[in-house]
Amino acid sequence: MDMQKILKQQQNELDEFHIYTELAKLDEQNREILRRIAHDELRHYNFWKRITQKELKPRGWRVRYYVWMAKIFGLSFALKLMERGEENAQSFYMEIAKEYPEAKKIYEDEARHEKELLGLLKDEKLKYAGAVVLGMNDALVELTGTLTGLALAFANAKYVGITGVIMGIAASLSMAASAYLEARENEGLVPTKYALYTGISYILTTIIVVAPFFLFDNAKIALIPMFLGAATAIVLYNYYIAVARDENFAARVKEMFVITFGVSAISFAIGYFVNRYFGIEI
Repeated sequence: MDMQKILKQQQNELDEFHIYTELAKLDEQNREILRRIAHDELRHYNFWKRITQKELKPRGWRVRYYVWMAKIFGLSFALKLMERGEENAQSFYMEIAKEYPEAKKIYEDEARHEKELLGLLKDEKLKYAGAVVLGMNDALVELTGTLTGLALAFANAKYVGITGVIMGIAASLSMAASAYLEARENEGLVPTKYALYTGISYILTTIIVVAPFFLFDNAKIALIPMFLGAATAIVLYNYYIAVARDENFAARVKEMFVITFGVSAISFAIGYFVNRYFGIEI
């Protein structure tokens, strides 16, 4: 029996007891659920303590880290990210259960009870994730495609950037208005909030893809950091959604890459054709 592994598990249970307890103080809507999970974590900690005969202290940095993650990205993301660390714990529990049968019960409790409770969490940030997806995806596809075409047709990066800013602001207002009307048909959403999430995500994405054209004089060179920024945004946001919703991260990223860069490739060809055969150079 590996005592170091048991101590590590004991430490994790204690940390998570404090994490759930702190989150319960901050989130009135999910308070009872979080307290129930915290109670389970404390019970599990006491089980491991009976084996190790050691009293541990919580790791303050880990507690603060997940509390801040929940504040910024929402409960679902923070807690599911934390629980992901326990996905490979089955072999450990089965090994310990040979000597301490109660360990199997604790593993089953962790796997079933906590997943059920986490599925009941009411998370506003995740609730409005659809609005962010709508704004970001539309901005990435529309702007990367358009800016790629313009960069191939026109040499001056500033002109391309200014065009992108004008397009981005106009499109963000249009998308926000459409999102507002869409949310009015859904009783579970606040239309103004849904519209704000959509519009703001569109504007932030616009800033990411347009910024390189104000940093470089050559529009074609600016395409490189533009695509890097777009790729980073795709990876980070889809990671968030994949964790929070228990979805396939690789599949989501692949789909978004194909759509975004597929449109850009077509726009690239159109811009090249315009530049080569019409001789437009601004």
